[in-house]
Amino acid sequence: MNVPFLSLKDVTAAHGEEIQAAIKRVVDSGWYLQGEENARFEKNYASYIGVEHCISCANGLDALIWIFRAYLELGIMQPGDEVIVPANTYIASILAITENGLTPVLVEPDMNTYQLDGSKVEAAITERTKAIMIVHLYGQCAYTEQIGELCRKYNLKLVEDNAQAHGCRFQGGARTGSIGDAAGHSFYPGKNLGALGDGGAVTCKDDELAACIRALANYGSTKKYVFKYTGRNSRLDEIQAAVLDVKLKYLDEDTEKRRAVARYYVENIKNPAIILPQVPDWQAHVFHLFPIRCARRDELQQYLADNGVQTVIHYPIPPHKQECYKEWNKLSFPITEQIHNEELSLPISPTMSMEQAAKLVRIMNDFV
Repeated sequence: MNVPFLSLKDVTAAHGEEIQAAIKRVVDSGWYLQGEENARFEKNYASYIGVEHCISCANGLDALIWIFRAYLELGIMQPGDEVIVPANTYIASILAITENGLTPVLVEPDMNTYQLDGSKVEAAITERTKAIMIVHLYGQCAYTEQIGELCRKYNLKLVEDNAQAHGCRFQGGARTGSIGDAAGHSFYPGKNLGALGDGGAVTCKDDELAACIRALANYGSTKKYVFKYTGRNSRLDEIQAAVLDVKLKYLDEDTEKRRAVARYYVENIKNPAIILPQVPDWQAHVFHLFPIRCARRDELQQYLADNGVQTVIHYPIPPHKQECYKEWNKLSFPITEQIHNEELSLPISPTMSMEQAAKLVRIMNDFV
């Protein structure tokens, strides 16, 4: 019995009949962009997150790009303004900032949670700082009251990268994606709420911001053939919207299945060489990933592969060591670097069996 990291085929098959029916409905309708399926999904997802507005777009990176671009268009930010962002995030969080001519300011994460360390944020704030981007990395809520207070104290926008945390809650209350001023979401197939291709969305409560983002993602058009902004074409197609609307109904149920696997791992992996994730609040974690740390990470990954367990490293090279940001290559972020050198993501999904989880635990506990 092998243990795949994630079987997208099985995830899709779990709701296969409804997905097939939804696709057929779109195909038979003859309307494939900006139609009823998009409107329905946007309404339902906005309601699920707890905001007034959901603006679908082509992918999660675009969602983040449009947030900052809209703030520039509305005069809330200016080129060169600074955005605080965790140093250990996926590169897309930072690309969205630099794409808009803004300046990322990297801040270390908390080693226990892997989320932005609020105690280090204030020292990074300058007169050019206009926003803090929190990234709900691995599916865990990154928001803290400390970060919220800093945003209020310095009049900063709070932007959420919610690409990995669909359905997550802060202290059992507000869902991520509704906590900040705006949030970017990814519907990449491997996400907790995944399409059959690329897709993304912005959620927010601000009417003016939402209208600007919707126009920017549609060539800059406020109505047909009238262009207020120099935008781009970044739209979610009707098939993806229909598929996402089916899967949204089962998101909380699927999340509980992920939590069951995560609990089993936490309770049964007893190898002292393995550092398990700390989970102080199970409602604040939707386990998009189950990250462990090991000083001999590469050996462990090969050992697991040899025993039929597929794993993934998230992420092998931190952003400040990437060639595309070579001006940062000599910077030192020791906590980030340690995480990236030791992190290994174990298989976890709503279709993973407890037999597979048990096999993985046995193998992990036998690693010497």
